[in-house]
Amino acid sequence: MNRREFLASSATVAAAPMLLGMTHKASEDNPVIGEKAWKYECHHNWGKLPGELVWQTTHGTAIDSQGLIYITHQGAGKKQLDTVIAFDDKGKYVRSFGKEWHGGGHGIDIRKEGNTEFLYLCDVKHNIVTKTTLKGELVWAKGRPQEPGVYKDPAVKYSPTNVAFAPDGGFYIGDGYGSHYIHQYDKNAKWIRTWGGAGTAPGKMQTPHGLWLDDRPGRKPSLVVADRANFRLQYFTLDGKHLGFVDDVLFPAHFDIRGDVLLVPDLHARVSLFDKQNKPIVHLGDDATRIRADKKFTIRSDPKQWQPGKFVHPHDACFDRDGNIYVVEWVQTGRVTLLRKLA
Repeated sequence: MNRREFLASSATVAAAPMLLGMTHKASEDNPVIGEKAWKYECHHNWGKLPGELVWQTTHGTAIDSQGLIYITHQGAGKKQLDTVIAFDDKGKYVRSFGKEWHGGGHGIDIRKEGNTEFLYLCDVKHNIVTKTTLKGELVWAKGRPQEPGVYKDPAVKYSPTNVAFAPDGGFYIGDGYGSHYIHQYDKNAKWIRTWGGAGTAPGKMQTPHGLWLDDRPGRKPSLVVADRANFRLQYFTLDGKHLGFVDDVLFPAHFDIRGDVLLVPDLHARVSLFDKQNKPIVHLGDDATRIRADKKFTIRSDPKQWQPGKFVHPHDACFDRDGNIYVVEWVQTGRVTLLRKLA
């Protein structure tokens, strides 16, 4: 996101149906947040990096079938750093790769295709989406699509932020930092259709930052989009027809699903869980009032102002097989938090 977008969004804080505080004191190292069946022990600064690597702004996270946690960050300096870093579930470094994406590492998701898992990465510096093996070997890279005709003028920006997977093996790309379109591709990475564009009307978007196939039990499969700068989730059929909105969000960034639960990391300082009717279950680590009041971004660049059990800018999050949640934040030094499920 950019500074102007953040400041414009800070004028209004949505009323939260459940603002859940910590059940332990804020001074404790690993406070417990949540309530009832949704309690989590909060482990900030999770994952130990080897000496040659240092976190810069963390952006995306995904987990493979073996339980390895992959995290992207955006290098900001001249020294090229690996963009993707993988850990085991104990937080031990396993491997890293992707110096060629330095400065652009954004959304990351993993899908099993046949017997092999592949990693899809969005690079917002070089404005490409790449498909690689889990060790970083390139399968293909896609730049701005020419087929829809919406990018004929070179001045029209294309900057993909996240990918969602279709049930038939295809996928969707959200042009979140570019011109606010969704692009649909088949299983052979061939373009099918494009829809959206900038606006507030149904079917239009302002920063379609994250997107996901919502195929929770009892729901007809559909595409949910984090229509971030419009402060809403927007639902579409799998072929791009508008279905409806969910408004109980502040500045939604991306998604994950486990069972009936939709996970929404919200850049305005909380991680939200929704039931299959999209009613809020809990907002975890909520610090929206304080963070939105920080007009000069002093908090995101000053860890001394971070509070145990509270989030600053959750940018992505995902469940593991046991229901724990990994959260990565858009903060200057990078931060990964493990929410270890207790109940």
